Amino acid sequence: GVTQQDQRLAERVDGSGCPIVIVLNKWDRVATEDRTDVLVDIADRLAFIGYAPVLKASAISGRGAHRILPALYAARDDYRRRVPTAVLNRVLAEAQAAHPPPAVRGRRPRILYGTQAAIEPPTFALFVTRELPSNYMRFLDRRIREAFGFEATPIKIRVRLRHE
Repeated sequence: GVTQQDQRLAERVDGSGCPIVIVLNKWDRVATEDRTDVLVDIADRLAFIGYAPVLKASAISGRGAHRILPALYAARDDYRRRVPTAVLNRVLAEAQAAHPPPAVRGRRPRILYGTQAAIEPPTFALFVTRELPSNYMRFLDRRIREAFGFEATPIKIRVRLRHE
């Protein structure tokens, strides 16, 4: 299972902005009826890195080990990925159309445009009319991840206020 030390280490890696791949070693030693519970426990205790892929492997038998290096290379590629501004703005416009940001003090914020400000980790700057609520920021995080396939790397979203 996930220990408190595992959680602290994962928090530090996530906080540093590094890509993460979770490898469950000795998976073949987990009883078949307990596997779902183990995965639920991992998802619960490591929810803050829910974007990270979880690989199941066995170092002794080698089962699943062939997936580790490709996952690490994919994580590295995600970490260095650049997103074209026009495509990012199309995704942001579709997200706003499907689910507009909630009104704050009677006024609805709008995302004017966004751009990728950096890589390693991918960092996006959104220029908005008003501050966006944290739940809407999580929604945008998910939308960006889905649209561009960011799976094993944290992404950062910075909000910049601009007047219309």
